[in-house]
Amino acid sequence: MRVSLNVVAGPQIGRTFSFDQHDTFMIGRSEDSHFCLPHDRFFSRHHCILEIAPPQAFIRDLGSTNGTYVNGMRVDTAYLVSGDRIQGGETVLEVEVSTGLEEHGDSVARPATQPSLISVKCLNCGVPASVEASHPEAKMSYLCDDCREKLKENPQPIPGYQMIRVIGQGGMGSVMLGRSEKDGRAVAIKTLLPEVAVSEQSLKRFMREIEVAASLSHPNIVGYVEHGTHNGMVYLVTDFIAGMDASRLAKHRGGRMDYREVVSIIEQTLAALDYAHKLGFVHRDIKEQNILVEGEYPRSAAKLTDFGLSKSFKETGMSGVTMVGDVAGTIAYMPPEQVREFKDVQPPSDIYAIGMTAYSLLTAAHALDISPKAGIAETVKAIFEKPIVPILSRVNTVPANVAAVIETSLAKHVDQRWRTAGAMREALLAAAGQN
Repeated sequence: MRVSLNVVAGPQIGRTFSFDQHDTFMIGRSEDSHFCLPHDRFFSRHHCILEIAPPQAFIRDLGSTNGTYVNGMRVDTAYLVSGDRIQGGETVLEVEVSTGLEEHGDSVARPATQPSLISVKCLNCGVPASVEASHPEAKMSYLCDDCREKLKENPQPIPGYQMIRVIGQGGMGSVMLGRSEKDGRAVAIKTLLPEVAVSEQSLKRFMREIEVAASLSHPNIVGYVEHGTHNGMVYLVTDFIAGMDASRLAKHRGGRMDYREVVSIIEQTLAALDYAHKLGFVHRDIKEQNILVEGEYPRSAAKLTDFGLSKSFKETGMSGVTMVGDVAGTIAYMPPEQVREFKDVQPPSDIYAIGMTAYSLLTAAHALDISPKAGIAETVKAIFEKPIVPILSRVNTVPANVAAVIETSLAKHVDQRWRTAGAMREALLAAAGQN
């Protein structure tokens, strides 16, 4: 499946931007926009952003002065379909959704390259629905909205495991404490529920990517046990960590943590990242909730979980579009280049995110001057345009050298951050007097 944006009017008429994977696309006068219109004063520096997960496309105005228009109507947000026109000033882009097969010598005769509408049934309750597919014979896995919500709250048992209780919920599904019927060991079982209908090919690709990431073995990465599918949902079984995530731990400490404990958690996480980055893996979704802490400080162990899971979930099309809600969530931890280049995330983005995580644990606040309830539009503009608030202006008990190491990781430009996770770890330990 492919989504194309064709410029049908304006100074850059004739240009086309095409997407066959989950990606973002920013329009504005700024040089870091994908579609840069530097001389059109109608556009703001960061005017609007599209998120594309073929065949879906979603547009969000970024608080622009003159507004974003779809089919002549000013919008804050809108789902886009084939034929819709996005306008600003003299520039008009037309949305085109196609199968993406026409350039690959597909031998099946078709009168057009538009996606096919096929009938599917919910794998859980059997309710019929219609979804778009690349061709009429496509095999799609589908869960209806009602079943998806029910399964998040009450996950189905996984063969071979006794379910004990739900211990967490997130955008992709639920996490349960379970016990292996084979050897009695405690495990964590994450169920992953596709947000949209997905093809068999995409599901197989997702399973392959989980298998590749499962090869990571490090003392500070949660151990992999197995993965599979059951009644339309994907499950991932890992070691159970008898502790809590760093977000909950901070709440137990009154909202923010002593810098020495934060240094301990972050340096261990950086050790895991340094190991993974050298093997070509990027986590892409580092936040307090994905760092599990076992034991009591100063002998606690930090373990990074969900390595590459968010990336695979998005790139294989299982997430649909994710910038739909009014809550920014972990988008606030993304550096500018990750918002701009959604599908091509490199290790420096993880270094930025670990800096955001450390900042939050130290200060109980966000590094950018935004409200905790800020929406995505405000958050995205802040990521590109606002400087960070110095740590010492929020908490003056953090050593200046420790604050400087963390703030270096939060530079908006990649070449101004730590070059590697290992370099940041060494600097952090030295600043804290532990090296």
